[in-house]
Amino acid sequence: MGIRSLLARPFAAYVVSRYKAAERDPVGTQLRVLRQLVQRARHTVFGTEHGFGQITTPEQFAEAVPLRDYEGLRPWIDRLTAGEPDVLWPGKPAYLAKTSGTTSGVKYIPLSAESVPHHISGARDALLFYVHATGKGQFLDKNLIFLSGSPELQDKHGLKVGRLSGIVNHHVPAYLRRNQLPSDATNRIDDWEQKLDRIVDETLGRPMSLISGIPPWVQMYFDRIKARTGKLAGEVFPDFQLFVYGGVNFEPYRRQLEASIGRPVDSIELFPASEGFFAFQDRPGKPGMRLRLDAGMYYEFVPQEDIGQERPRRLHIGQVEKGKTYSLIINNNAGLWGYEIGDLVQFTSLKPHRVIVAGRVSHYISAFGEHVIGTEVEQAMQHALALFPQVRVAEFTVAPVVVHPDGLPHHQWLVEFTAPPHNLPAFARALDERMVRLNIYYKDLITGSILEPLQVVPLPAGAFAQYMRSQGKLGGQNKVPRLANDRKLADALLAQTTA
Repeated sequence: MGIRSLLARPFAAYVVSRYKAAERDPVGTQLRVLRQLVQRARHTVFGTEHGFGQITTPEQFAEAVPLRDYEGLRPWIDRLTAGEPDVLWPGKPAYLAKTSGTTSGVKYIPLSAESVPHHISGARDALLFYVHATGKGQFLDKNLIFLSGSPELQDKHGLKVGRLSGIVNHHVPAYLRRNQLPSDATNRIDDWEQKLDRIVDETLGRPMSLISGIPPWVQMYFDRIKARTGKLAGEVFPDFQLFVYGGVNFEPYRRQLEASIGRPVDSIELFPASEGFFAFQDRPGKPGMRLRLDAGMYYEFVPQEDIGQERPRRLHIGQVEKGKTYSLIINNNAGLWGYEIGDLVQFTSLKPHRVIVAGRVSHYISAFGEHVIGTEVEQAMQHALALFPQVRVAEFTVAPVVVHPDGLPHHQWLVEFTAPPHNLPAFARALDERMVRLNIYYKDLITGSILEPLQVVPLPAGAFAQYMRSQGKLGGQNKVPRLANDRKLADALLAQTTA
């Protein structure tokens, strides 16, 4: 046993005890965070304009600070990105995390000197909880690979700008940096496919124990390993023990990834974003990610039925209910206030507070009033894959067909199979039957003959990668939208397959 794995166990026990202490009084913990945040920012431009000096309760805060998305906060963000200090948070941001939005184009999310450490500690604590729960710490003594964005930083009015994963790369603890791959030079390659080939070069023959990244991009890495060696990833890396992922639901990709590995490995789900590191899976093999209550963020939760209303309810941690869907609102120590990050969450546990990501507020289908969200289509796919164990799916997305010349409107599932079903209509029926069980509105539309059962359209191998490449979004932290209320993505995928 190496020194890292040896020291990890007592440190893990200490970290776990701190989380338990925060959860003994979750409302009190969050109230303390809120008061610390508004007190720290009371003299900023935003704090002065919104009366932070008089705020002491969640109700006062909700009354003083409206909910805003990126466009709503943009007047203040534009001022701080121009170099003005003390706008949303004291001083100037330590970094601007550059990300792409669905409605705002490029977004610049401020990260402060206080918020950056929480991005690092979130990932660290996830690994320590794993060590504490399983006793397995030997992976820390071997090579760890993080498939992430480039650490290259740009300058914008004296501020450092880059992708979140690249920014975080500059702050990886020294005790992990020595066995971290890929190298800095490889990580700075912009072209994803060239970068992937270099990563394969660097990792072959190394004792890789942990691999981290978004599942579809990790799958591309495993495919390159197989093409290069003729072997499965689990054979090439016999020490591979732990897969760490975030950004998308793992379940639709699980079967294909496990087939590419050749054996089961443990996995940990993370819930990070440019706006903060919100939660992580604290119990390997069990769903739900533990919300970080004492990490520089005060959370609010808008019930799904209130989204879009002029005065939606804004619940604190003590008011949420298990199983209900909420839009996640954050207020953090980088100066985001009443910020709608666009994620829907559901609580799987209240003691402690654990969540799953149910989808995106903007990623839904309700062309006919069905209110279908991401978690429902993913659960339907998972159910169908369980019924058809020979089937493998690389990627899929769902869109409505509003006008159909030969039948009724329906939902169209565009699926890239790596092992297609022998009976595609039966596979489609399994998906449709599960959707009927999962969504009462969808059921009513099907039984009322407003919609006909969904249709599955197989796409050729590499279709989604080709689309993402055409959009300049291949690799890194980019994700394919699971579903949409329009046909922009669906029509682009179909157009490229017939071109």
